[in-house]
Amino acid sequence: MPAVHSSGALSVYERFYPFGWLGILAQAPPASDEIIYASHERGFALLTMRTPQLSRLYIQCAPDDDANRWSDEAIWRELHVRLASEGWKLTEGPIVQKGVTKMHSIVVEPMRYGRLFLAGDAAHIVPPTGAKGLNLAVANVRVLARALCEYYASGRADLLAHYSDTCFRRIWKVQRFSWWMTAMLHRFDDDNAFDRRRQLAELEYVASSQAAAQPLAENYVGLPME
Repeated sequence: MPAVHSSGALSVYERFYPFGWLGILAQAPPASDEIIYASHERGFALLTMRTPQLSRLYIQCAPDDDANRWSDEAIWRELHVRLASEGWKLTEGPIVQKGVTKMHSIVVEPMRYGRLFLAGDAAHIVPPTGAKGLNLAVANVRVLARALCEYYASGRADLLAHYSDTCFRRIWKVQRFSWWMTAMLHRFDDDNAFDRRRQLAELEYVASSQAAAQPLAENYVGLPME
């Protein structure tokens, strides 16, 4: 549920999702050269790669789930079900790390208080579905670095004064994209037959229409720097 908290000098915008990700790091060559997102009746799944010998995989679970209750066999069994595709096979290997990540969105406004400047996770958190957390942090640092260089080189303070506003133009666009990806690919507690059919129609539209795929590609690769 979305929520807003304010202390006068600071406002915190939050949204908590009714699920988490059970993530594993496995000593297994990635089964695909591309990232695979899956929306299954049993929940979301994701295949990514870390190195030619290490795979990173995720499955949707309850936000308060305990990773220790999942045996390695149960995790691989669930991944096989959710990532199943004709003519393709998941590569298994020893699981060397596992844990549960809760899914939530946070934005703190403003990102400056006097001589204190916030950047990265101190100012905002996005669901990892769109893979935008690090990109957003780097964008903050780029804006702040440019403003600080101008201030100390010439005494120009307007870039520092507008630091928050400049960053928020990107932050809320990235929050929108991360929410959209999360909503399109995950199963929600209150899902019904209508919502599921609508969700599948949206996935089919994105996968079959160049016009629909273009904004996804633009946001996923990264918006232009300020």
